[in-house]
Amino acid sequence: MNILLLVLVVLSALALVHVRYDSRLLYSELDQQIRLTRQLETDADTLKVAVRAQAAASRVEGFARTELQMGPATPPTTRYVHEPAGRSARLLAEELNRAQEDEGAEP
Repeated sequence: MNILLLVLVVLSALALVHVRYDSRLLYSELDQQIRLTRQLETDADTLKVAVRAQAAASRVEGFARTELQMGPATPPTTRYVHEPAGRSARLLAEELNRAQEDEGAEP
């Protein structure tokens, strides 16, 4: 009987050691994933700042002036396009009719 109890105690001790080892491995992996998440969040923030810097109005304006040889709009260079009378109202009516037909087709 004592030998059986001794074997059970040794087996439970080995099981406890194994469970603690697995727990430490999982905790270590969790810690690594948390660090990776923080690094990725930092990288994402850095990229957002870089995108904002690239899209800054002064940079876009400088690119338009140098690369595209564009200048600011002035009254002498502005051209206005006039639609024939009644065309805008007709197009609006057609769009409204299409929207109403689409609403009627939906279940």
